[in-house]
Amino acid sequence: MAALQLNAKPFTPPLVSSHPNSKHSIKLARVSCSAAAATPSKRYTITLLPGDGIGPEVISVAKNVLNLAASIEGIEFKYQEMPVGGSALDLTGVPLPDETLSAALQSDAFTLVEIWSFLRYKWDKNEKHLKPETGLLKLREGLKVFANLRPAVVLPQLVDASTLKREVAEGVDLMVVRELTGGIYFGQPRGFGTNENGEEIGFNTEVYAAYEVDRIARVAFETARKRQGKLCSVDKANVLEASMFWRKRIMEIASEYPDVELSHMYVDNAAMQLVRNPKQFDTIVTNNIFGDILSDEASMITGSIGMLPSASLGKSGPGLFEPIHGSAPDIAGQDKANPLATVLSVAMLLKYGLGEENAARRIEAAVLDTLDRGFRTVDIYSSGTKLVGCKEMGEEVLKSVDSRVPSPI
Repeated sequence: MAALQLNAKPFTPPLVSSHPNSKHSIKLARVSCSAAAATPSKRYTITLLPGDGIGPEVISVAKNVLNLAASIEGIEFKYQEMPVGGSALDLTGVPLPDETLSAALQSDAFTLVEIWSFLRYKWDKNEKHLKPETGLLKLREGLKVFANLRPAVVLPQLVDASTLKREVAEGVDLMVVRELTGGIYFGQPRGFGTNENGEEIGFNTEVYAAYEVDRIARVAFETARKRQGKLCSVDKANVLEASMFWRKRIMEIASEYPDVELSHMYVDNAAMQLVRNPKQFDTIVTNNIFGDILSDEASMITGSIGMLPSASLGKSGPGLFEPIHGSAPDIAGQDKANPLATVLSVAMLLKYGLGEENAARRIEAAVLDTLDRGFRTVDIYSSGTKLVGCKEMGEEVLKSVDSRVPSPI
């Protein structure tokens, strides 16, 4: 099984980094005929978890793109599809069946996951352990994936789709490294009770052990080292003891990375600075709850949450590769979904999960080529471009996969 490769280059879509000293840019070579599929020399098993809403639609597109790019590079996949979240609740009565976790753990490749913001109205009144999102938390815990990597890159083709002014959004290229299995989402004690005045209360615990902070810190420093060498640790150390401890451990680990410039920022200021001047950030590392919020904020700088992938990795075993958007039940089954975040997620699967750089670059380049040719789903549509649905966008990406070959500069 694949392990977290701390020396792997962090994900940045090709041709999108505007940093003058970027290490990630590539050039594209047009070939005159369709690329022929190579005889498979590598075979992997991948578990697909389509989830709910638009999940099955975008997973179908991503699977087709993955198969084509892999076949050209001599790779073959065997898939097993399992229920999770709301679909699992309907089928089995629980959000994460034992069979689903077992299948994920036994995958040869990292696991591909889709959609976590489920049809909430349907299960909102369920007990907590029977809510769809509990399946996600248990899956993360079961797979021991502690590092969530979320790139936020403003593509040149989509800079005008950002809600920020062009001069603010243009050139943004940052990575949020979020601790995923600790902190207030998992801390004990938690629950409901009664205080000394007899009033009902709800409580949670923000707690981190040294090893939890140290391991995510090393992932973040390694990520920053492969980017622009700048790491900003976000906390609330002026108020919270857990954040004071977080900052202390981050500073301890910093001594192992003298080549990386470390800064610290309070979370409220970080939220403001992401909107005011996002280009000041290269790599951000933060705890579970702050990362949950800030990574969503960063994603909207790019113009659409439908464009951004993510990877959740551990020291060993399968990981989770998923778009950061939700299940969008309001457009499910209408062919309106943007599949590109899921397509880019399978590129991350190839790069981080399997070390198949060529196939990953082929997919990344195909997405950019499709955008260059003017195709847009409704969430990124603007005047002068061609509005297409989920299926047609997938078909256009397939054409680009088959005809454009990325070559490092």
